[in-house]
Amino acid sequence: MILRGKYNCMDFLLKTNRLTLVPLGTEHFESTKVYSLDPDNTKLMCFLPCDDDKEVMTYLQKCEAQWKLKSPEYLDAAVLSDGVHIGAVSIEFLENGTVGELGWIINKDHWGHGYAVESAAAFIGYIHEKYGIDHFIGHADAENKASLRAMEKLGMSLTKTCGGRKNRCSPEERTECLYEMYLRSC
Repeated sequence: MILRGKYNCMDFLLKTNRLTLVPLGTEHFESTKVYSLDPDNTKLMCFLPCDDDKEVMTYLQKCEAQWKLKSPEYLDAAVLSDGVHIGAVSIEFLENGTVGELGWIINKDHWGHGYAVESAAAFIGYIHEKYGIDHFIGHADAENKASLRAMEKLGMSLTKTCGGRKNRCSPEERTECLYEMYLRSC
């Protein structure tokens, strides 16, 4: 269910059965630091962990700015459970805005409850409705079994596996899986 309302000067509020999604921004600084600075929480991710507080704050400021644009490059939503910020879900707009690349991160203290799938499914619906995107992709390290399962639960299919992935925490080359899905238009 999409609800319109004021939140952090941006018109976005999305509720699921258990979660609320709002624009990710600087008010989520302390809780974002918890998961984005933690090497255990981010070890299979390309762009994380962040190096320091300054990098976290700079990223959150960029996220806020994107929500204010008519044609953003990406959107990141904070995932809240009972009002507590537990992670984020994101869409990067690719191919002139015709493809949405999904991403998510959930604080490791909240893993195993289906929050990534629930928040991603809701955000896909929102992006499809608002921006008309029906082609979604997602990348994950081949060892990130939880993310691979999440993409499958979302209805995505494995379309490519290749080497050359570099995760920020790992100097070694890794294997990456590409998942895709197309939504049917009514």
